[in-house]
Amino acid sequence: RILKKYSLRFGMSIIDYCFMPNHYHFLIRQDSEKSISQFINVFFNAYVQAVNRQQRRQGILFEGRFKHVFVDKEEYLVHICSYIHLNPVKAGLVKNPEDWLYSNYLEWIGERGGEIIDQNFVIEWFDNPEEYRKFVMEGLHTEKLNIKISQYVWD
Repeated sequence: RILKKYSLRFGMSIIDYCFMPNHYHFLIRQDSEKSISQFINVFFNAYVQAVNRQQRRQGILFEGRFKHVFVDKEEYLVHICSYIHLNPVKAGLVKNPEDWLYSNYLEWIGERGGEIIDQNFVIEWFDNPEEYRKFVMEGLHTEKLNIKISQYVWD
């Protein structure tokens, strides 16, 4: 809910996301004059406050500043999406990306209704959800994917 609220407020389109136990990934398109850095700062401040209230705790949740990269090659966008959605599989947390509930993969493949996804982006690149599912599963067995997008992601 917090991500949806602040992405709308700041004019950001969330293309892809995955929350992992010790890190997170976002692919965000900036659709306004407001900066992604400002959006991330306000979003995570609100998130930390909500978690702290819920868990009756105090203090920080995240260490250090977030890292970000401008994606300057359009052909890498869908590969980055696949990389993000495969992160829990490659980390050994689940066997299939659809088993990880903390990403928007299920929205991409049409198995969960969601409001934190840019449907126009999905439709622009893939004719149907099954096409994206196949694309992601091909990436699971391809190391070439990691080499191609290594300049855009950190592990």
